[in-house]
Amino acid sequence: MKFTLVRETLLAPLQQVIGVIERRQTLPILSNVLLKLAEGRLEFTGTDLEVQMVAHAEVETGDSGAVTAPARKLLDICRLLPDRSMLSVECKDGRFTIKSGGSRFNLSTLPADNYPEFDVGTLDLELSVPAATLKQALDKTTFAMAQQDVRYYLNGLLLDLDGRSLKAVASDGHRLAVFEEPLDLDTRGGRQIIVPRKGVLELARLLGGNEDVVTLRIASNSVRVDLGAVSFAAKLIEGRFPDYQRVMPRELTRSFRVDKEAFKGALTRVSVLSSEKYKSVSLDVDEESVMTLKSQNPEHEDAEERLSVVLEGKGLSVGFNASYLLDALSHVDSEEAKLSFTENANSCLIEDSDDHRFKFIVMPMRL
Repeated sequence: MKFTLVRETLLAPLQQVIGVIERRQTLPILSNVLLKLAEGRLEFTGTDLEVQMVAHAEVETGDSGAVTAPARKLLDICRLLPDRSMLSVECKDGRFTIKSGGSRFNLSTLPADNYPEFDVGTLDLELSVPAATLKQALDKTTFAMAQQDVRYYLNGLLLDLDGRSLKAVASDGHRLAVFEEPLDLDTRGGRQIIVPRKGVLELARLLGGNEDVVTLRIASNSVRVDLGAVSFAAKLIEGRFPDYQRVMPRELTRSFRVDKEAFKGALTRVSVLSSEKYKSVSLDVDEESVMTLKSQNPEHEDAEERLSVVLEGKGLSVGFNASYLLDALSHVDSEEAKLSFTENANSCLIEDSDDHRFKFIVMPMRL
């Protein structure tokens, strides 16, 4: 393999695939990026066996071949070389050599034949979704995903495609985030897939600023998305996501609307003196439409703050993990947030006053 190209042409696809390549791998070759050159097209592949990213660049002249090289070292070298510098790259006798001006770098390689193949399975559903809609769906729900939960199906994000809408759902067992966008999708009766956490984060990063329509290619064990010069694929989490519709509160008997920024500020300040482990804050709304936020910690320190709200129904007294409330409020775009409760206040529904596509449910705490 041998080719010459401008630094930026090599750097851009490397930056696209580096996110899925872990620094520490059980298989040394997974720390490498696979490079294939054929007919003027240089292809970059990175994977951790759960998520795969493939990017490509055009090369005017070069000798075909394939090799794997240390991904992060290669990225650092390209990043630190001068802008618009010409790079001459050659792979020979197990060494990956980069020359640029008076600089020369020799990297070790591993055979391309040993690079693990990513099995995407047999395609059984293909549908098109606006990239901006998919990005918003991920951004509004990703924060509620579990991390390393024994209930493995919670360590990812559910995409519920029922033919009439795109729903993104995430939960860690204590809270639930749902985003629903009405779309006419040909899903042949509906389909639910669970995309792993890392795949969700990488896909959201790739979708940033993209205004095109993207195609989701779904197989029994994977999902693939092609984004111009980059192709993304992720293994799906096997298992059944909990029936989130059953968690949605049906009979909401009381609610209040509050200025979002004022509420966030008060929560942040009061939670400073809450228990570090549980971040518990009590929330009391009286019949005079005054909300009192209180916290205390094991050192017998306490805080209190009051806010005016617009109350509908009876007052209430309930406790929450302040971090959960702050996460939800950070994803409300309107100036006001609406919090609704069932009669016995065993769940709280948080909504954006202007955008009803986003809903967040948080379970109260016993204080």
